[in-house]
Amino acid sequence: MGHSQRGWAARLIRLLLIPALVLALVTLVPVGGPAGAATLAVGAAGTPSGTGYWTVDPAGRVTPVLTALGWGDLGGIALARPVVGMGSSAGGNGYWLIAGDGGVFSFGDARFFGSTGGIALQQPVVGIAPTPSGNGYWMVARDGGVFAFGDARFLGSTGGIRLDQPVVGMTPTPSGNGYWLVASDGGVFAFGDARFVGSTGGLPLQRPIKGIAATVSGGGYWMVAADGGVFNFGNAPFLGSAAGLGGFDQTIDIFRVLSTGYRVVNAASGSANFFIVPAA
Repeated sequence: MGHSQRGWAARLIRLLLIPALVLALVTLVPVGGPAGAATLAVGAAGTPSGTGYWTVDPAGRVTPVLTALGWGDLGGIALARPVVGMGSSAGGNGYWLIAGDGGVFSFGDARFFGSTGGIALQQPVVGIAPTPSGNGYWMVARDGGVFAFGDARFLGSTGGIRLDQPVVGMTPTPSGNGYWLVASDGGVFAFGDARFVGSTGGLPLQRPIKGIAATVSGGGYWMVAADGGVFNFGNAPFLGSAAGLGGFDQTIDIFRVLSTGYRVVNAASGSANFFIVPAA
């Protein structure tokens, strides 16, 4: 090979390597704080701008990622039950943390509207979903029991129904007049103006479902499994998944990024995020 050919080959290798390095830098983000103090995250929430997000661990320690700002956390505070999830305020200048007993902790401009912290629950709470206005929130328990606070309306639950698998998450419709619950087998339960457009309830899954996110129109939704696999229904486009990618075998949640894509968030330290957008 001549000098000019070797030079062309070297330039080509550099061109191929640079985007790969940039991708690695923007998608692999440590979770849990300083080196040596990282713990597994149990919940995540995105900023309304789509340019940042937070993760939270069982002790209530919050890690802001990318452009997200920290508004406080529960680090160093003794909790009756571990934190299990979080939700962002409408303006992105605050968030709620939710514990397994339904205790709610608000930070920044997120307002406290009530909790089940002093109520004996049949099953532990597994998640929180703020209303689109940010003036309320729903909590969902493992048996699908739903608790509404602020301007969140109670529109039904699976609390009195025998489920094949426990509920693991919920997401509201854009209007706030409905919501979907999702179970770990991918069974979907729609209430209010939420439309049922499919599920994985009858499919054999490699790993259990961990979360659900609605499209901006409310005409569909994505579900994510613990291995990072993404399942799309209705008008939710499939944009890719984290299944098979190193470091995404402990995925905990999925959330929409504006109308352009979604984030798949992993619990493990060192591989917290995978961002996918559709082609222009």
